[in-house]
Amino acid sequence: MDFLSAVVTLFLIMDPLGNVPVFLAVLKQVSPERRRKILVREVLIAYAVLLFFLLVGEQVLALLQIQQETISIAGGIVLFLIALRMIFPQHGAVADASEGEPLVVPLAIPLIAGPSTLATLLLLRADTESMAELWLATTVAWCATAAILIAAPFFYRALGERGLVAMERLMGMVLVMISVQMFLNGVATFMAR
Repeated sequence: MDFLSAVVTLFLIMDPLGNVPVFLAVLKQVSPERRRKILVREVLIAYAVLLFFLLVGEQVLALLQIQQETISIAGGIVLFLIALRMIFPQHGAVADASEGEPLVVPLAIPLIAGPSTLATLLLLRADTESMAELWLATTVAWCATAAILIAAPFFYRALGERGLVAMERLMGMVLVMISVQMFLNGVATFMAR
Protein backbone atom coordinates (compact mmCIF):
# COMPACT_ATOMS: atom_id res chain seq x y z
CA MET A 1 0.00 0.00 0.00
CA ASP A 2 1.43 3.39 -0.90
CA PHE A 3 1.78 6.40 1.40
CA LEU A 4 -1.40 8.21 0.40
CA SER A 5 -3.49 5.04 0.60
CA ALA A 6 -2.12 4.36 4.09
CA VAL A 7 -2.95 7.92 5.23
CA VAL A 8 -6.48 7.77 3.83
CA THR A 9 -7.14 4.30 5.25
CA LEU A 10 -5.94 5.23 8.74
CA PHE A 11 -7.85 8.52 8.64
CA LEU A 12 -11.08 6.79 7.61
CA ILE A 13 -10.71 4.16 10.32
CA MET A 14 -10.01 6.77 13.01
CA ASP A 15 -13.30 8.36 11.80
CA PRO A 16 -12.88 11.83 13.32
CA LEU A 17 -16.08 13.30 11.87
CA GLY A 18 -18.09 10.34 13.08
CA ASN A 19 -16.50 10.70 16.52
CA VAL A 20 -17.27 14.43 16.90
CA PRO A 21 -20.75 13.84 18.43
CA VAL A 22 -19.33 11.14 20.74
CA PHE A 23 -16.51 13.40 21.92
CA LEU A 24 -18.94 16.23 22.57
CA ALA A 25 -21.35 13.92 24.43
CA VAL A 26 -18.57 12.54 26.65
CA LEU A 27 -17.26 16.04 27.38
CA LYS A 28 -20.56 17.85 27.86
CA GLN A 29 -20.19 17.80 31.67
CA VAL A 30 -16.71 19.37 31.42
CA SER A 31 -16.33 23.14 31.43
CA PRO A 32 -15.57 24.66 28.00
CA GLU A 33 -12.22 26.02 29.28
CA ARG A 34 -11.09 22.55 30.34
CA ARG A 35 -12.54 20.76 27.28
CA ARG A 36 -9.75 21.78 24.86
CA LYS A 37 -7.03 20.62 27.29
CA ILE A 38 -8.74 17.25 27.64
CA LEU A 39 -9.09 16.90 23.87
CA VAL A 40 -5.39 17.65 23.33
CA ARG A 41 -4.38 15.22 26.08
CA GLU A 42 -6.57 12.43 24.70
CA VAL A 43 -5.34 12.77 21.11
CA LEU A 44 -1.71 12.76 22.37
CA ILE A 45 -2.36 9.59 24.37
CA ALA A 46 -3.91 8.00 21.29
CA TYR A 47 -0.82 8.95 19.24
CA ALA A 48 1.47 7.36 21.83
CA VAL A 49 -0.58 4.15 21.70
CA LEU A 50 -0.47 4.13 17.88
CA LEU A 51 3.31 4.59 17.83
CA PHE A 52 3.85 1.91 20.47
CA PHE A 53 1.74 -0.53 18.48
CA LEU A 54 3.52 0.44 15.28
CA LEU A 55 6.86 -0.41 16.90
CA VAL A 56 5.83 -3.74 18.46
CA GLY A 57 3.34 -4.87 15.81
CA GLU A 58 5.92 -6.76 13.76
CA GLN A 59 7.13 -8.65 16.84
CA VAL A 60 3.54 -9.59 17.66
CA LEU A 61 3.10 -11.01 14.15
CA ALA A 62 6.32 -13.00 14.44
CA LEU A 63 5.36 -14.30 17.88
CA LEU A 64 1.94 -15.42 16.66
CA GLN A 65 3.36 -16.76 13.36
CA ILE A 66 0.77 -14.88 11.32
CA GLN A 67 1.44 -14.45 7.61
CA GLN A 68 0.79 -11.33 5.57
CA GLU A 69 -2.08 -12.74 3.51
CA THR A 70 -3.87 -13.79 6.71
CA ILE A 71 -3.66 -10.25 8.00
CA SER A 72 -4.81 -8.86 4.66
CA ILE A 73 -7.88 -11.13 4.51
CA ALA A 74 -8.76 -10.64 8.19
CA GLY A 75 -8.11 -6.90 7.97
CA GLY A 76 -10.35 -6.64 4.92
CA ILE A 77 -13.16 -8.43 6.75
CA VAL A 78 -12.79 -6.29 9.89
CA LEU A 79 -12.62 -3.05 7.89
CA PHE A 80 -15.69 -4.13 5.93
CA LEU A 81 -17.64 -4.66 9.15
CA ILE A 82 -16.49 -1.27 10.47
CA ALA A 83 -17.51 0.37 7.21
CA LEU A 84 -20.96 -1.24 7.42
CA ARG A 85 -21.38 0.21 10.92
CA MET A 86 -20.38 3.62 9.59
CA ILE A 87 -22.93 3.38 6.77
CA PHE A 88 -25.68 1.74 8.85
CA PRO A 89 -25.12 2.89 12.45
CA GLN A 90 -26.95 1.21 15.29
CA HIS A 91 -29.28 3.43 17.25
CA GLY A 92 -28.10 4.09 20.78
CA ALA A 93 -24.49 3.18 19.94
CA VAL A 94 -23.14 6.54 21.08
CA ALA A 95 -21.27 6.29 24.35
CA ASP A 96 -23.08 7.71 27.33
CA ALA A 97 -21.57 10.80 28.85
CA SER A 98 -19.45 9.74 31.76
CA GLU A 99 -19.33 11.51 35.09
CA GLY A 100 -16.31 13.71 35.54
CA GLU A 101 -13.32 13.98 33.27
CA PRO A 102 -12.48 11.08 30.94
CA LEU A 103 -8.93 9.71 30.90
CA VAL A 104 -7.76 7.40 28.09
CA VAL A 105 -11.10 5.56 27.80
CA PRO A 106 -13.28 6.11 25.77
CA LEU A 107 -11.74 9.02 23.87
CA ALA A 108 -8.12 7.96 23.21
CA ILE A 109 -8.93 4.25 23.26
CA PRO A 110 -11.07 2.95 21.50
CA LEU A 111 -12.38 5.97 19.58
CA ILE A 112 -9.05 7.00 18.01
CA ALA A 113 -6.63 4.15 18.70
CA GLY A 114 -9.16 1.35 18.67
CA PRO A 115 -8.81 -2.29 17.68
CA SER A 116 -9.52 -1.57 14.03
CA THR A 117 -6.84 1.13 13.82
CA LEU A 118 -4.31 -1.10 15.56
CA ALA A 119 -5.17 -4.06 13.31
CA THR A 120 -4.75 -1.82 10.28
CA LEU A 121 -1.33 -0.75 11.54
CA LEU A 122 -0.38 -4.43 11.74
CA LEU A 123 -1.61 -4.96 8.21
CA LEU A 124 0.20 -1.91 6.86
CA ARG A 125 3.39 -2.83 8.73
CA ALA A 126 3.38 -6.27 7.14
CA ASP A 127 2.75 -4.70 3.72
CA THR A 128 5.26 -1.82 3.95
CA GLU A 129 9.02 -1.99 3.66
CA SER A 130 9.69 1.51 5.02
CA MET A 131 8.96 1.95 8.71
CA ALA A 132 9.63 5.69 8.36
CA GLU A 133 6.99 5.99 5.63
CA LEU A 134 4.42 4.15 7.74
CA TRP A 135 5.27 6.30 10.77
CA LEU A 136 4.81 9.41 8.61
CA ALA A 137 1.48 8.10 7.24
CA THR A 138 0.29 7.37 10.78
CA THR A 139 1.37 10.82 11.93
CA VAL A 140 -0.37 12.59 9.03
CA ALA A 141 -3.61 10.65 9.58
CA TRP A 142 -3.41 11.29 13.32
CA CYS A 143 -2.74 15.02 12.80
CA ALA A 144 -5.80 15.35 10.56
CA THR A 145 -7.89 13.40 13.08
CA ALA A 146 -6.57 15.44 16.00
CA ALA A 147 -7.27 18.73 14.22
CA ILE A 148 -10.87 17.73 13.53
CA LEU A 149 -11.49 16.43 17.05
CA ILE A 150 -9.93 19.45 18.73
CA ALA A 151 -12.17 21.62 16.55
CA ALA A 152 -15.18 19.38 17.33
CA PRO A 153 -17.44 22.20 18.53
CA PHE A 154 -16.80 24.14 15.30
CA PHE A 155 -17.51 21.11 13.06
CA TYR A 156 -20.68 20.35 14.98
CA ARG A 157 -21.91 23.93 14.51
CA ALA A 158 -20.83 24.06 10.84
CA LEU A 159 -22.08 20.67 9.66
CA GLY A 160 -24.80 19.93 12.18
CA GLU A 161 -25.87 16.44 13.18
CA ARG A 162 -27.13 15.53 9.70
CA GLY A 163 -23.98 16.81 7.97
CA LEU A 164 -21.76 14.76 10.28
CA VAL A 165 -23.85 11.66 9.64
CA ALA A 166 -23.62 12.22 5.89
CA MET A 167 -19.82 12.63 6.06
CA GLU A 168 -19.47 9.49 8.17
CA ARG A 169 -21.53 7.46 5.68
CA LEU A 170 -19.48 8.78 2.79
CA MET A 171 -16.29 7.76 4.60
CA GLY A 172 -17.87 4.37 5.22
CA MET A 173 -18.47 3.87 1.49
CA VAL A 174 -14.82 4.63 0.71
CA LEU A 175 -13.75 2.27 3.50
CA VAL A 176 -15.91 -0.52 1.99
CA MET A 177 -13.94 -0.24 -1.25
CA ILE A 178 -10.59 -0.24 0.58
CA SER A 179 -11.61 -3.28 2.65
CA VAL A 180 -12.72 -5.28 -0.39
CA GLN A 181 -9.40 -4.48 -2.10
CA MET A 182 -7.46 -5.63 1.00
CA PHE A 183 -9.45 -8.86 1.05
CA LEU A 184 -8.87 -9.50 -2.67
CA ASN A 185 -5.14 -8.77 -2.30
CA GLY A 186 -4.89 -11.30 0.52
CA VAL A 187 -6.76 -13.95 -1.45
CA ALA A 188 -4.60 -13.31 -4.54
CA THR A 189 -1.40 -13.62 -2.50
CA PHE A 190 -2.65 -16.84 -0.91
CA MET A 191 -3.67 -18.33 -4.28
CA ALA A 192 -0.30 -17.43 -5.82
CA ARG A 193 1.56 -19.64 -3.30
